[in-house]
Amino acid sequence: MDEKKVEALWMHLHWLTVLAQQGSYTASAQRLGVSKAAMSQRISELERAAGVPLVQRTTRSVRLTEAGQQLVDGMREPFERIAQSFSSVRDLAEEPAGLVRVTAPVAFARQQLVPRIASFVQAHPRIRLELDMSDRLSSLATEGFDLAIRHTASPPDTHVAWPLCSTRSVLVASREYLRQHGTPVAPQDLARHACLHYPRAQDTSAWHFTPAEGRKKPQAQRVTVPVSGPFSANNSEALRDAAIAGLGIALVPDFSAQAALQSGQLVEVLTGWASVGTFSAQIYAVRPYASHVPRSVSAFVAWLRVALADGFDVRAAAPRTR
Repeated sequence: MDEKKVEALWMHLHWLTVLAQQGSYTASAQRLGVSKAAMSQRISELERAAGVPLVQRTTRSVRLTEAGQQLVDGMREPFERIAQSFSSVRDLAEEPAGLVRVTAPVAFARQQLVPRIASFVQAHPRIRLELDMSDRLSSLATEGFDLAIRHTASPPDTHVAWPLCSTRSVLVASREYLRQHGTPVAPQDLARHACLHYPRAQDTSAWHFTPAEGRKKPQAQRVTVPVSGPFSANNSEALRDAAIAGLGIALVPDFSAQAALQSGQLVEVLTGWASVGTFSAQIYAVRPYASHVPRSVSAFVAWLRVALADGFDVRAAAPRTR
């Protein structure tokens, strides 16, 4: 095949690499902003030019043939260099520009990120943000995200992680619930309360505590308390709302309970004890390692670090004086 014909297929080759990442024509078409029919046509044209099948089609997904995988493996590094070169050139502009795709946990995004985001958008009019709110741990490289906000104790070693702020877990309940059932004074008291918890894989429905900072004793040990209750959910906003409704005592991250605590809808209990092992104490911005980071992404990370630097104050608002 002559050089001009190969050049005519460069776009086809890029689309094949996207298909290899996404695993389906539908997802690939959405990623590229084209129709599924156009996606299928380009791949068929590439197969005819190559003279061998490149894709194995099934009813649910597609897989590359050995020839297709060999082609994609050979193109991965050149395409990455092209993308980095283009980002470097684009960054020569006077101000950061372009699309930044971000994924973040639902509760954190709704409670803390979205209410703050206007200041960033107004300060960077040439940057477009696309926010995916999901508690699923997405693959950044495969799904095309530039950045992930993760509530984790150990960001992946294969990624670059910027610490954004500290966070802590809080036990919260409505005043009405506590009026009816009493206020726990020690972790062991939770065994007789309705506890609203976040289910985990192989969950034994137990919460773990140590004395809070400043109250630790030299021989302080972890206290483990079996808990049960009428409701559990894998979303801290749902647990918070259930606590507001008076269903029981919930263990949630401070960023999810902040507004309800400040307004007095919820009160914090067992303030002398710190929960361990349920939620992480740190929030990170995470990005796959790359030799070049677009200025638009760097600008967003810098804004996040300033916007979230103070963490999440859960103190109730002071009562108004006449």
